[in-house]
Amino acid sequence: MQSSRPYIARALYQWLLDNDLTPYIVVDAEQAGVEVPRQFVQNGQIVLNLAPTAVRDFAMENEAVSFSARFGGRPMQVMVPIEALIAIYARENGVGMVFGHEPVIPAEADEAEEKESHLNEVESADDTPQEEEHGDEAPPRKGRPSLRVIK
Repeated sequence: MQSSRPYIARALYQWLLDNDLTPYIVVDAEQAGVEVPRQFVQNGQIVLNLAPTAVRDFAMENEAVSFSARFGGRPMQVMVPIEALIAIYARENGVGMVFGHEPVIPAEADEAEEKESHLNEVESADDTPQEEEHGDEAPPRKGRPSLRVIK
């Protein structure tokens, strides 16, 4: 199962822009693959301005956030793996979202779940055995679908 983080981050980014707010992100600069200006990292984190006027070649993909920006007058390519994204918020009022730890589901577990169905057919009270109704001649007929809540 894919992480929901990039989808939610993209939606919040667009929502902030639509409301004329300045999107900022908080990044865990200690994670592998993070490429940010290290001189601005404080307590293992960095806050980055994602306003369209502050960045170029901006991309927020499922794997990473990337863009070009100037830091202290020097151009730099920034790369933030999506796992390192801690929060996205508006500079003006702090409205946004902090992302919690997302459990990692191993690929083998995903494949096993897809192969093994956890749903079983439930017979309703009005179902009668098909052999009695149709004998051996007619194809089997399924009863009306129903959902039963079990507590």
